[in-house]
Amino acid sequence: MTELFLVRHGQTEWSRDGRHTSVTDLPLTEHGREQALRLYGRLDPGAFGLALTSPRHRAQITAELAGFVGPHAPEVDEDLVEWFYGDYEGLTSAQIHKDAPGWTVFTAPPAGGETAEQVGARLDRVVDRVRSSGVERAIVFSHGHALRSLMLRWLGLDLSIGDRFPLDTSTVSILGEAKGRGALRQWNAPPE
Repeated sequence: MTELFLVRHGQTEWSRDGRHTSVTDLPLTEHGREQALRLYGRLDPGAFGLALTSPRHRAQITAELAGFVGPHAPEVDEDLVEWFYGDYEGLTSAQIHKDAPGWTVFTAPPAGGETAEQVGARLDRVVDRVRSSGVERAIVFSHGHALRSLMLRWLGLDLSIGDRFPLDTSTVSILGEAKGRGALRQWNAPPE
């Protein structure tokens, strides 16, 4: 049985303002850096047999500030990028709802962006990679919608319910198994 730790990156200007951020690679705010530093010491890099990160700067810097450096630096995995929002990149949900009332990324593809099927397929690869790794504990540093989707794929659930699982910046969640099936052990825990 592998436990999978999920860490959402620290705050950026756009995550603070509720703007959808996928390919725009923003730095952490000062508060985001402080959040990531609070992870330091809470997560022992040596306790993880597999560490992965999104290629985005905000995820990699969060991992670094949490102490995952040198021999414990996470491997970049392109499948951990955030959901591609297409034309909705940089927009808030309120702005999107003017043209698409009630829209969520989990229930309708963003204009010009990724579908739930596409996101599910790439995160299934992450699930398979972690489960077949043979390690007792793995960790990933990634993004809000991607991590919610990863959790749902681990549990074998449909992505359409993803908006029911809020995920704050710089939080730690833990997935595991119970009775031979994926299980949610901890969700959205702050670093303190």
